[in-house]
Amino acid sequence: MTSTTTASTHNLLTDNPELYEARFPDPDRLAGRWTEDCLRRHAAGPRVLDMGCGTGRDAAHLHSAGRTVTGADLSEAMLVHARTHHPGPEYVRADLRGFDLGQDAFDAVVCLDSALLYCHTNDQLGAFLSSCRRALAPGGLLVAEMRNGAYFLGRTDLLDTPKVNEFSWQGTAYRSTTILTVDRTAQLLRRTRVWAADDGSEPVEQRSAWRLLFPQELRHLLAAHGFEVLELHDGPGPRAEPLWHEGLLPGRIADADRLHVVARLTQSS
Repeated sequence: MTSTTTASTHNLLTDNPELYEARFPDPDRLAGRWTEDCLRRHAAGPRVLDMGCGTGRDAAHLHSAGRTVTGADLSEAMLVHARTHHPGPEYVRADLRGFDLGQDAFDAVVCLDSALLYCHTNDQLGAFLSSCRRALAPGGLLVAEMRNGAYFLGRTDLLDTPKVNEFSWQGTAYRSTTILTVDRTAQLLRRTRVWAADDGSEPVEQRSAWRLLFPQELRHLLAAHGFEVLELHDGPGPRAEPLWHEGLLPGRIADADRLHVVARLTQSS
């Protein structure tokens, strides 16, 4: 049996941003284009905060669309990469589970790729939404894209079975074996992933989790923090099936495995 090293404080992808972009390529900037479409359709002002900006690809696309963008992330490695490879936005270190980057400083807060779901507890979700409320100017938008907790009601096709992915980067072949399980008590989707490479390094096991949020629960949380929901649907989107493209309007149901929300701040701090 192959032994594994458990990484408790490090993450192979977030510690290696170039590897992250190789594993999750977005050459057409689909996520950034979808976000810009949401902002434009709802007449958002130019100042945008990208919380959980990662490598900076989406923040840089919004900057290229003419917006004044701040990208925020907790990973210093990601921020260093973003400043070097995706210049234009200002990049700062901040925790989405509670941040203060100025009052009324932004016209929109963007939170993509399930970053919001790293708020595991109700207190953390409340701190995120309170921080957004403080950061946004009156009438500002929150645009978020994430996994849909409702998908896992009665469905097990994504659960409990190992999923293997292989890709190469800089001459090294990488293999990830991922298992998703539902922790119903904590309302979390837990992920165990084992990384192996053909460079002779030991396999590494990493664990993470996302909060499972349900559409009506999300509506309630947003309303409690002064937001009016403008859109709440499962697609089309940048990681949904079918994929979003220019001209597609938001759907009206929230049944598939991705959830997209646009909400407007109606009660400022």
